[in-house]
Amino acid sequence: MPSDAQRAGRPRLTPPIADVRRAVRGALEGLGGGVQGEADAPGRTAPAADAPLVLVALSGGPDSLALAAGAAFEAPRAGLRTGAVIVDHGLQDGSADAAGRASAQARALGLDPVVVRTVEVSATGDGPEASARTARYAALDAVARETGAVAVLLGHTLDDQAETVLLGLARGSGAGSLQGMAASSGRYARPLLGIRRETTRQACLDAGLDPWDDPQNADPAFARVRVRDEVLPVLERALGPGVAEALARTAEQLREDEAAFADQIDEFIEELCEPAEAGIAVSVAALAANPAALRQRIIRHVVASEFGTALSRVQTLDVARLVTDWHGQGPLDLPGCRAARVGARLVFTAAG
Repeated sequence: MPSDAQRAGRPRLTPPIADVRRAVRGALEGLGGGVQGEADAPGRTAPAADAPLVLVALSGGPDSLALAAGAAFEAPRAGLRTGAVIVDHGLQDGSADAAGRASAQARALGLDPVVVRTVEVSATGDGPEASARTARYAALDAVARETGAVAVLLGHTLDDQAETVLLGLARGSGAGSLQGMAASSGRYARPLLGIRRETTRQACLDAGLDPWDDPQNADPAFARVRVRDEVLPVLERALGPGVAEALARTAEQLREDEAAFADQIDEFIEELCEPAEAGIAVSVAALAANPAALRQRIIRHVVASEFGTALSRVQTLDVARLVTDWHGQGPLDLPGCRAARVGARLVFTAAG
């Protein structure tokens, strides 16, 4: 016999649906307007017309579709309106049809507004994935500004986090890349970073939703796909289950460590630095007195905050040698700036 919920067209609450809803609920805490409208269905409260708006970045795939369904359920209860933004990258035949299908699914879930934005992906030296990501975030930012959204929810899962950590490890990008993706950053939130991809797919099936499978997610030309389909399964077979969860935990721990280092730097960075002509100077003695890890973070922090550029590890170590291995070497040309040892100071000046 069908349940009352099924007769009313609402999905039966299953563990995957509950897991997704719980994750979304946690991400929405603190965003609600605190003002709700009248009940529009048994057990459901409609948000006020002027309630804050949250957007779901929706591709129509199982992760973002499960997220959209979870947000459609949880946001009204938090005094929030929920909309969706669908980005059509135009990189595949039928991409407009996929965007239209995702738009229809969003409306069927009750999301409003639903915005479809077509972007042009420019070829860059960073590769097609990075170019598409840049275009996508530019579109999401633009729609968020246009609609006045207080947050944009992204459907990245625990599996995505594990893949990101492995890719960062393989590229030797340092602890920064091993931190993976933040649960929240600016207007963006990733409620599903603790949820496995298989859970989002099952949540869609349990809710009667038909997700779209992007062919590019099975294309081995992309490094992330190779990590997903080849590398992680090998690690699971060789090391046992739980590798993805362990990688995600590693990212979380490194993010905590980074936050602690950032707090330390913020506490005494002003004591180390002083203005210099066309730049900034740092005390050599103060840098030398700190452990290598903190010294190198200070160097990267100074360059990033003053000149808006990121130093590689090799560049950072070259600068650090002006402190720890000084034997009269000349200035170093760095991205956007120059570093030179001038007496008891390490001086950074704008590039030429």
